[in-house]
Amino acid sequence: MLMARDLEIALLRSFVTAVRAGSISRAATALGHTQPALSQQLRKLEGTVGRPLLHRSPSGVSPTRAGEELLPYAERILSLSTQALTETGRVLTGHCGVGLLEDLAASQLPQALADLARLHPGATLEVFCLPNAEMRRAYDAGRVQLVFDEAQDVPGPPRWTVRRPLVWAVGQGVDVAADPLPVVLFSNPCTWRTSVLETLERTGRRWRVAFESNSLVGVLAALRAGLGVAALMPANLEPAMACHDPDALPVLPDVELGLARHPRTDGDPLIDAVETALRRTI
Repeated sequence: MLMARDLEIALLRSFVTAVRAGSISRAATALGHTQPALSQQLRKLEGTVGRPLLHRSPSGVSPTRAGEELLPYAERILSLSTQALTETGRVLTGHCGVGLLEDLAASQLPQALADLARLHPGATLEVFCLPNAEMRRAYDAGRVQLVFDEAQDVPGPPRWTVRRPLVWAVGQGVDVAADPLPVVLFSNPCTWRTSVLETLERTGRRWRVAFESNSLVGVLAALRAGLGVAALMPANLEPAMACHDPDALPVLPDVELGLARHPRTDGDPLIDAVETALRRTI
Protein backbone atom coordinates (compact mmCIF):
# COMPACT_ATOMS: atom_id res chain seq x y z
CA MET A 1 0.00 0.00 0.00
CA LEU A 2 1.43 3.41 -1.02
CA MET A 3 1.76 6.03 1.69
CA ALA A 4 0.10 9.36 0.90
CA ARG A 5 2.51 12.28 0.57
CA ASP A 6 1.51 15.63 2.06
CA LEU A 7 3.12 19.02 1.58
CA GLU A 8 3.83 20.57 4.97
CA ILE A 9 2.86 24.23 5.32
CA ALA A 10 6.07 25.09 7.19
CA LEU A 11 8.22 23.60 4.43
CA LEU A 12 6.31 25.47 1.74
CA ARG A 13 6.73 28.73 3.67
CA SER A 14 10.49 28.10 3.85
CA PHE A 15 10.63 27.43 0.11
CA VAL A 16 8.60 30.51 -0.88
CA THR A 17 10.62 32.74 1.45
CA ALA A 18 13.91 31.43 0.05
CA VAL A 19 12.78 32.07 -3.53
CA ARG A 20 11.56 35.58 -2.72
CA ALA A 21 14.71 36.44 -0.77
CA GLY A 22 17.05 34.87 -3.36
CA SER A 23 19.25 33.70 -0.49
CA ILE A 24 19.15 31.00 2.19
CA SER A 25 20.72 33.32 4.75
CA ARG A 26 18.27 36.18 4.11
CA ALA A 27 15.33 33.76 4.20
CA ALA A 28 16.56 32.25 7.47
CA THR A 29 16.76 35.73 9.02
CA ALA A 30 13.25 36.60 7.79
CA LEU A 31 11.81 33.39 9.26
CA GLY A 32 13.81 33.48 12.50
CA HIS A 33 15.58 30.20 11.71
CA THR A 34 19.22 29.25 11.57
CA GLN A 35 20.65 28.74 8.11
CA PRO A 36 21.33 25.00 8.65
CA ALA A 37 17.77 24.47 9.93
CA LEU A 38 16.28 26.20 6.89
CA SER A 39 18.52 24.22 4.52
CA GLN A 40 17.33 21.04 6.19
CA GLN A 41 13.69 22.04 5.69
CA LEU A 42 14.31 22.76 2.01
CA ARG A 43 16.00 19.39 1.52
CA LYS A 44 13.04 17.70 3.25
CA LEU A 45 10.62 19.41 0.85
CA GLU A 46 12.75 18.35 -2.12
CA GLY A 47 12.62 14.80 -0.77
CA THR A 48 8.83 14.94 -0.58
CA VAL A 49 8.49 16.35 -4.10
CA GLY A 50 11.17 14.02 -5.43
CA ARG A 51 12.98 16.70 -7.47
CA PRO A 52 15.50 19.50 -6.78
CA LEU A 53 13.66 22.78 -6.26
CA LEU A 54 16.51 25.28 -6.01
CA HIS A 55 19.70 26.09 -7.88
CA ARG A 56 22.29 26.85 -5.19
CA SER A 57 25.35 29.03 -5.88
CA PRO A 58 27.66 31.33 -3.89
CA SER A 59 25.57 34.30 -5.04
CA GLY A 60 22.26 32.87 -3.79
CA VAL A 61 19.42 30.59 -4.85
CA SER A 62 16.96 30.51 -7.74
CA PRO A 63 14.17 28.05 -8.52
CA THR A 64 14.76 25.07 -10.79
CA ARG A 65 12.18 24.11 -13.38
CA ALA A 66 10.42 22.01 -10.72
CA GLY A 67 10.69 24.92 -8.28
CA GLU A 68 9.06 27.29 -10.78
CA GLU A 69 6.23 24.80 -11.23
CA LEU A 70 5.72 24.38 -7.47
CA LEU A 71 5.94 28.08 -6.56
CA PRO A 72 2.41 29.24 -7.55
CA TYR A 73 0.88 26.21 -5.79
CA ALA A 74 2.94 26.88 -2.67
CA GLU A 75 1.95 30.54 -2.62
CA ARG A 76 -1.72 29.71 -3.00
CA ILE A 77 -1.63 27.03 -0.29
CA LEU A 78 -0.06 29.53 2.12
CA SER A 79 -2.61 32.19 1.19
CA LEU A 80 -5.54 29.79 1.59
CA SER A 81 -4.26 28.61 4.97
CA THR A 82 -4.06 32.15 6.29
CA GLN A 83 -7.43 33.14 4.80
CA ALA A 84 -9.13 30.08 6.26
CA LEU A 85 -7.82 30.88 9.74
CA THR A 86 -8.78 34.56 9.42
CA GLU A 87 -12.13 34.41 7.64
CA THR A 88 -13.79 31.27 9.07
CA GLY A 89 -16.78 32.33 11.15
CA ARG A 90 -17.04 35.84 9.71
CA VAL A 91 -19.88 36.91 7.42
CA LEU A 92 -19.09 39.75 5.04
CA THR A 93 -21.48 41.42 2.61
CA GLY A 94 -21.40 44.35 0.22
CA HIS A 95 -19.44 45.31 -2.89
CA CYS A 96 -15.74 45.99 -3.42
CA GLY A 97 -14.23 47.20 -6.69
CA VAL A 98 -10.51 46.47 -7.06
CA GLY A 99 -8.34 48.17 -9.66
CA LEU A 100 -5.29 46.13 -10.63
CA LEU A 101 -2.28 46.62 -12.84
CA GLU A 102 -2.70 44.10 -15.67
CA ASP A 103 0.47 42.27 -14.63
CA LEU A 104 -1.00 41.79 -11.14
CA ALA A 105 -4.39 40.76 -12.53
CA ALA A 106 -2.62 37.97 -14.44
CA SER A 107 -0.86 36.73 -11.30
CA GLN A 108 -2.19 34.98 -8.20
CA LEU A 109 -4.15 38.00 -6.91
CA PRO A 110 -7.46 37.26 -8.69
CA GLN A 111 -7.38 33.72 -7.33
CA ALA A 112 -6.91 35.05 -3.81
CA LEU A 113 -9.91 37.35 -4.33
CA ALA A 114 -11.95 34.45 -5.71
CA ASP A 115 -11.09 32.38 -2.65
CA LEU A 116 -12.25 35.25 -0.42
CA ALA A 117 -15.49 35.56 -2.40
CA ARG A 118 -16.20 31.85 -1.93
CA LEU A 119 -15.79 32.25 1.83
CA HIS A 120 -18.28 35.15 1.76
CA PRO A 121 -21.00 34.44 -0.84
CA GLY A 122 -22.92 37.54 0.25
CA ALA A 123 -20.08 39.80 -0.94
CA THR A 124 -19.46 40.93 -4.52
CA LEU A 125 -15.90 41.55 -5.70
CA GLU A 126 -15.24 43.27 -9.03
CA VAL A 127 -11.79 43.57 -10.65
CA PHE A 128 -10.94 46.43 -13.05
CA CYS A 129 -7.91 46.76 -15.35
CA LEU A 130 -8.13 50.28 -16.77
CA PRO A 131 -5.82 52.99 -18.11
CA ASN A 132 -4.71 55.43 -15.43
CA ALA A 133 -7.16 58.22 -16.34
CA GLU A 134 -10.15 55.85 -16.42
CA MET A 135 -9.05 54.21 -13.16
CA ARG A 136 -8.92 57.63 -11.52
CA ARG A 137 -12.45 58.44 -12.68
CA ALA A 138 -13.76 55.09 -11.40
CA TYR A 139 -11.98 55.66 -8.07
CA ASP A 140 -13.33 59.20 -7.70
CA ALA A 141 -16.85 57.98 -8.55
CA GLY A 142 -16.68 55.24 -5.90
CA ARG A 143 -16.86 52.30 -8.33
CA VAL A 144 -13.34 51.27 -7.31
CA GLN A 145 -12.46 51.24 -3.62
CA LEU A 146 -8.93 49.78 -3.80
CA VAL A 147 -6.23 50.29 -6.45
CA PHE A 148 -3.06 48.22 -6.59
CA ASP A 149 -0.69 49.50 -9.27
CA GLU A 150 2.73 51.01 -9.73
CA ALA A 151 3.15 53.36 -6.79
CA GLN A 152 3.46 56.44 -8.99
CA ASP A 153 0.20 55.64 -10.81
CA VAL A 154 -2.23 54.98 -7.95
CA PRO A 155 -4.96 57.63 -7.49
CA GLY A 156 -3.99 59.42 -4.33
CA PRO A 157 -1.13 58.80 -1.90
CA PRO A 158 -0.50 55.05 -1.42
CA ARG A 159 -1.23 53.77 2.07
CA TRP A 160 1.15 50.85 1.53
CA THR A 161 4.03 50.18 -0.84
CA VAL A 162 6.15 47.14 -1.62
CA ARG A 163 9.09 46.53 -3.91
CA ARG A 164 9.13 43.46 -6.15
CA PRO A 165 11.78 42.29 -8.61
CA LEU A 166 11.58 42.19 -12.37
CA VAL A 167 13.07 39.14 -14.08
CA TRP A 168 14.16 38.39 -17.62
CA ALA A 169 11.88 36.23 -19.75
CA VAL A 170 13.58 34.62 -22.75
CA GLY A 171 11.61 33.80 -25.87
CA GLN A 172 11.69 30.37 -27.47
CA GLY A 173 15.06 29.82 -29.13
CA VAL A 174 16.38 33.34 -28.42
CA ASP A 175 20.17 33.64 -28.00
CA VAL A 176 20.73 35.88 -24.97
CA ALA A 177 24.26 36.56 -26.22
CA ALA A 178 22.95 38.07 -29.49
CA ASP A 179 24.40 41.45 -30.44
CA PRO A 180 22.25 43.48 -30.60
CA LEU A 181 19.88 41.83 -28.12
CA PRO A 182 16.28 41.58 -29.42
CA VAL A 183 13.99 43.12 -26.80
CA VAL A 184 10.21 42.83 -26.38
CA LEU A 185 8.84 45.95 -24.68
CA PHE A 186 5.64 47.34 -23.25
CA SER A 187 4.54 50.38 -25.26
CA ASN A 188 4.99 53.89 -23.91
CA PRO A 189 4.14 55.20 -21.40
CA CYS A 190 5.73 52.47 -19.26
CA THR A 191 8.29 52.89 -16.48
CA TRP A 192 9.40 49.26 -16.88
CA ARG A 193 10.33 49.96 -20.49
CA THR A 194 12.54 52.84 -19.38
CA SER A 195 14.14 50.72 -16.64
CA VAL A 196 14.94 47.90 -19.05
CA LEU A 197 16.54 50.13 -21.66
CA GLU A 198 18.49 52.16 -19.08
CA THR A 199 19.82 48.93 -17.56
CA LEU A 200 20.99 47.66 -20.94
CA GLU A 201 22.60 51.01 -21.78
CA ARG A 202 24.34 51.21 -18.40
CA THR A 203 25.88 47.76 -18.82
CA GLY A 204 26.97 48.36 -22.40
CA ARG A 205 24.59 45.87 -24.03
CA ARG A 206 23.51 46.79 -27.53
CA TRP A 207 19.79 46.20 -28.16
CA ARG A 208 17.07 46.53 -30.75
CA VAL A 209 13.30 46.68 -30.30
CA ALA A 210 11.92 43.46 -31.75
CA PHE A 211 8.29 43.90 -30.66
CA GLU A 212 6.09 46.27 -28.66
CA SER A 213 2.67 45.82 -27.10
CA ASN A 214 0.50 47.76 -24.66
CA SER A 215 -0.67 44.53 -23.00
CA LEU A 216 0.84 41.62 -21.09
CA VAL A 217 -1.00 39.22 -23.42
CA GLY A 218 0.83 40.71 -26.41
CA VAL A 219 4.24 40.59 -24.72
CA LEU A 220 3.75 36.94 -23.70
CA ALA A 221 2.64 36.05 -27.24
CA ALA A 222 5.80 37.63 -28.64
CA LEU A 223 7.95 35.67 -26.21
CA ARG A 224 6.22 32.40 -27.10
CA ALA A 225 6.93 33.22 -30.74
CA GLY A 226 10.62 33.64 -29.96
CA LEU A 227 10.90 37.32 -30.86
CA GLY A 228 13.20 38.40 -28.03
CA VAL A 229 13.60 38.90 -24.28
CA ALA A 230 11.41 40.92 -21.93
CA ALA A 231 11.15 42.05 -18.31
CA LEU A 232 8.27 40.50 -16.36
CA MET A 233 7.10 40.07 -12.80
CA PRO A 234 8.13 36.58 -11.56
CA ALA A 235 4.50 35.46 -11.18
CA ASN A 236 3.95 35.94 -14.94
CA LEU A 237 7.10 34.10 -16.02
CA GLU A 238 6.24 30.84 -17.77
CA PRO A 239 8.68 28.00 -16.96
CA ALA A 240 9.85 27.70 -20.57
CA MET A 241 10.83 31.41 -20.55
CA ALA A 242 13.16 31.29 -17.53
CA CYS A 243 16.76 32.45 -18.05
CA HIS A 244 18.91 29.80 -16.35
CA ASP A 245 22.21 31.68 -16.80
CA PRO A 246 22.18 34.45 -14.16
CA ASP A 247 25.18 36.18 -15.74
CA ALA A 248 23.81 36.26 -19.30
CA LEU A 249 21.73 39.41 -18.80
CA PRO A 250 22.11 42.39 -16.44
CA VAL A 251 20.20 42.48 -13.15
CA LEU A 252 16.96 44.44 -13.50
CA PRO A 253 15.79 47.00 -10.93
CA ASP A 254 12.83 46.39 -8.65
CA VAL A 255 9.42 47.85 -9.34
CA GLU A 256 7.58 49.73 -6.57
CA LEU A 257 3.91 48.82 -6.19
CA GLY A 258 1.43 50.88 -4.21
CA LEU A 259 -2.02 50.32 -2.73
CA ALA A 260 -4.52 53.19 -2.55
CA ARG A 261 -7.84 52.98 -0.69
CA HIS A 262 -10.78 55.32 -1.10
CA PRO A 263 -11.04 57.48 2.05
CA ARG A 264 -14.80 56.91 2.33
CA THR A 265 -14.27 53.18 3.00
CA ASP A 266 -12.48 53.43 6.35
CA GLY A 267 -13.97 50.92 8.77
CA ASP A 268 -15.73 48.85 6.08
CA PRO A 269 -15.06 45.20 7.08
CA LEU A 270 -15.28 43.89 3.50
CA ILE A 271 -12.78 46.45 2.20
CA ASP A 272 -10.56 45.66 5.20
CA ALA A 273 -10.63 41.96 4.31
CA VAL A 274 -9.88 42.56 0.61
CA GLU A 275 -7.00 44.91 1.45
CA THR A 276 -5.55 42.31 3.81
CA ALA A 277 -5.83 39.61 1.14
CA LEU A 278 -4.06 41.80 -1.42
CA ARG A 279 -1.21 42.65 0.91
CA ARG A 280 -0.80 39.06 2.06
CA THR A 281 -0.81 37.62 -1.44
CA ILE A 282 1.69 40.00 -3.01
